[in-house]
Amino acid sequence: MQEQHAARVELFVSNTQIIKKSFKWQNAMMHRLAALLYATENKQADGDAIRQSHELIKQNTNLFSAFRGNSAISVATLLSLTTDQEKKLKDTLLIYELMKQNKFRTSDYLVIAAYQIAAHATPDQFEHKVERAKAFYDHMKAQHRFLTGQDDYIFASMLALSDLDVESGGSRMEQLYTELKPEFSPGNSVQALTQVLVLGDENPEAGAHVLALNEAFRRRGIRLDKMYTLPSLGILSLLPADRDTLVDQVEETYEWLRTQKGFGAWSINKQELLLLSSSLVAVQYVEELRNGVLTTTVSTSITNIIIAQQAAMAAAATSAAVVASTSSN
Repeated sequence: MQEQHAARVELFVSNTQIIKKSFKWQNAMMHRLAALLYATENKQADGDAIRQSHELIKQNTNLFSAFRGNSAISVATLLSLTTDQEKKLKDTLLIYELMKQNKFRTSDYLVIAAYQIAAHATPDQFEHKVERAKAFYDHMKAQHRFLTGQDDYIFASMLALSDLDVESGGSRMEQLYTELKPEFSPGNSVQALTQVLVLGDENPEAGAHVLALNEAFRRRGIRLDKMYTLPSLGILSLLPADRDTLVDQVEETYEWLRTQKGFGAWSINKQELLLLSSSLVAVQYVEELRNGVLTTTVSTSITNIIIAQQAAMAAAATSAAVVASTSSN
């Protein structure tokens, strides 16, 4: 691995251990997401800072608030990486209520969606961004009634924060969905993939780039065309990098992580580890883009896309655990 990338991957692993010690009873997926968020900023995880932000959330929400659910550690981590935690949380709570007033339903996804708007919009824009998020969501719902659900709230907020027109952006997503659906399943993941592509690039060859990259991974025996990794494939396809180089880097990162404590087959499944590996590779490219003259829209969205994927995986894992617990009683 390239030296800078290797250092970030090692930092991610050490961050995971730090956060695991600080939050022993929390979902392991959330440990890894928090560790990744710190590694993305090239920072060592600060368990005390995350705990302080977590306590701030508890002080400002009631016992049954969604802010205390699976999203709690994610939001606490994001808050701990800012310099104005109290204001950011206050804004997030305000936007959360605005989104509920606009018929968004209470969920972990809505918490993250509200934080995104709080973090990336000014107070005078809050109401407008929430209305745009609802417009994008309604457009998706009109096109794909049974595919569109609460897991699309995060992407709806990301689309709202972009410069995309609702109608033209929605039409572009539908065009890409029609192009890519025959190649991938299930449809819900294809919808997430189209959201990534619309956020990141207006290239008319975007769909072809995804298919070519997917084939390059498959030739190497790596499947990024699964439910939770398909958006990662979209991210990677937007990066200004050679396809074979990307495949090499993701594979190398994955194989190295598999050898580390807490990342063996008994600790983390293949799909999540591929998601993390591809995220770490993408973060490296985004950092290089930010440091250079060239920049892309996806560089401002990548962290939120990673959070969206992890939130979806954690919600699915939690639902599966609840079902298993119910069936065993």
